[in-house]
Amino acid sequence: MATQGHTLKAFDEDLDRLRALISEMGGLAEHAIGEAMRCLVDRDVDGAHRVIEDDKKLDALEIETEKRVVQLIALRAPMAGDLRDVVAALKISGVVERIGDYAKNISKRVAVLEDAGKIEPLSLLPEMARIASQMVHEVLNAFVNRDAEAALRVCERDKAVDDFYDSIFRTLLTHMMEDTHSIRHATHLLFVAKNLERVGDHATNIAEMVYYAATGRHMGERVKGADSVAA
Repeated sequence: MATQGHTLKAFDEDLDRLRALISEMGGLAEHAIGEAMRCLVDRDVDGAHRVIEDDKKLDALEIETEKRVVQLIALRAPMAGDLRDVVAALKISGVVERIGDYAKNISKRVAVLEDAGKIEPLSLLPEMARIASQMVHEVLNAFVNRDAEAALRVCERDKAVDDFYDSIFRTLLTHMMEDTHSIRHATHLLFVAKNLERVGDHATNIAEMVYYAATGRHMGERVKGADSVAA
């Protein structure tokens, strides 16, 4: 019985380290989104290059997470809820790495938009980014705490991100029709908005994983925001 207790304690410690890695990845991804948007607004090309370079840290952490998951499964043979937590960690690390890629993609647009004049929809993007980044923060907290209700609340916020994208899409389209010289820059801003919309989608994907890991049940179909122009 003492050996079993020791094994359970060791597993819990391994799982805590795994959660800590996911939290670290999430922190880096959140920072990358915030910095990418700051660089876009400030036309900070050097800062954007740093965001792109720092993405390598997320890649390395994803690899480290994969190694730890394989070791944990091989050494501890987790079952039921424990196994769901471990598999969720593996899947989530890949999704968070992808979120970092979206921040990197936004940063790559900074140099292209450095000489752009004032484009009004640009003022909407930071708030959209704030909501998407907060979703990432909250869903990873839900994972660490195995909080299914918090995961559900994250999904509910995805509609706001989708609606922002819909509004920005329409506004940029109007802007391009009224000023054909702005088409090139406005198109890049559309890509930025789409990247942020995908961050929100990935946060909800993580929420579904968290919900399943915590409850053993799949989350019901979630309501999407306005998408008449997003298809």
